[in-house]
Amino acid sequence: MENSRDFKLTGETVPPGPVARIGLNALLLSLSADYRGAGANGYIYHLLRHLDEVDGRYHYTTFLSDRRFTTSGGMALYFTRWPVYGPAARVVWEQTVQPVILRRERIDLAHGLAFVAPLLSPCPTIITIFDLSFLRFPDAFRRSNRTYLRIFTSLSARRAQRIIAISEHTKRDVIRLLGIPAERVDVVYCGVDAAFHPRPAAEVQAFRRRRSLPERFVLFVGTLEPRKNVRRLIEAYARIRDLGVRLVIAGGKGWLYEDIFASVERLGLNNEVFFAGYVPAEELPLWYNAADLFVFPSLYEGFGLPPLEAMACGTPVVSSNAASLPEVIGEAGLMVAPQDVEGLAAAMRRVLTDQNLRAQLRKRGLQQARKFSWEKAAQQTVEIYQQVLRSRETRSV
Repeated sequence: MENSRDFKLTGETVPPGPVARIGLNALLLSLSADYRGAGANGYIYHLLRHLDEVDGRYHYTTFLSDRRFTTSGGMALYFTRWPVYGPAARVVWEQTVQPVILRRERIDLAHGLAFVAPLLSPCPTIITIFDLSFLRFPDAFRRSNRTYLRIFTSLSARRAQRIIAISEHTKRDVIRLLGIPAERVDVVYCGVDAAFHPRPAAEVQAFRRRRSLPERFVLFVGTLEPRKNVRRLIEAYARIRDLGVRLVIAGGKGWLYEDIFASVERLGLNNEVFFAGYVPAEELPLWYNAADLFVFPSLYEGFGLPPLEAMACGTPVVSSNAASLPEVIGEAGLMVAPQDVEGLAAAMRRVLTDQNLRAQLRKRGLQQARKFSWEKAAQQTVEIYQQVLRSRETRSV
């Protein structure tokens, strides 16, 4: 069992008095330069950064494993020494150690920031669900991850006082696939960081030279895994190779990615497709700015942060019309069915050859991106905390 020697506290201690204490499970947060630093990681990181800023009425205690995370606010940080990046160790910690810590620290409300909360929690719980791809596309996951998510997300959702979904599409899936009443599910959209904005041409050109990037290229950003549909992107790109534009695929290797590289070999695109690997967060805005077009053909997304980031940088977007992506992109990009390789190629060709269309998409994208902010996401999350805590107080009277 974890004790005070195994679990280090930094930051402010719990203040005296009747201050509500919110416990945040951020064990999945990773600042590593690999695929673990993508996806849900961005939501967790930005929410932690903004919770203290939007409301000071609660005391936040955050449970983490990555000791590189720091906070300038009053948030208390607890760092576990358990190897919780592995599903087995994380399950044990979440379901046996976390309830003890929550009780010891007198936590009033526990928020599982990624799918799961302790089933024997001594306090009310909220969970955030990004998507239910492990139920919709089970073959795209390793068996261990799929089993963990299927069992513990379902059980956690049934016991949670409220569930945060990051899109209306995810909310509908939670209601339909997990059988959760609609009134217990709240939608809180992700935001876009202020670092994503148009950069001066000279800065972009210098970055392009520094990274030896082609003068014109199409960009994809995302973890290399089956549901990102990168193979079909490569097949669509092969149909527009006559335009002389390269394809840059940026993202860490996730799982079942071998077919992506095999497609490049099979289509003879070794000299035209560039794999950039995982892109550090501080560089990502420049990659978007340097691209002529951002393409995101994903089969399924709970939200779809990369196209939002691209739009915020003023880069035209072509996307699939799957899942939540129409909510994010709106009328600001071209969308096609994710299985339609010919349609994807035609949309890419239109944007790359029509200067007026590119200008229109740039303007619409910048306007659309302004609708999303992490400050708004944090404020809406705090309002959900208030609702649960008020409900608890009402029941105790």
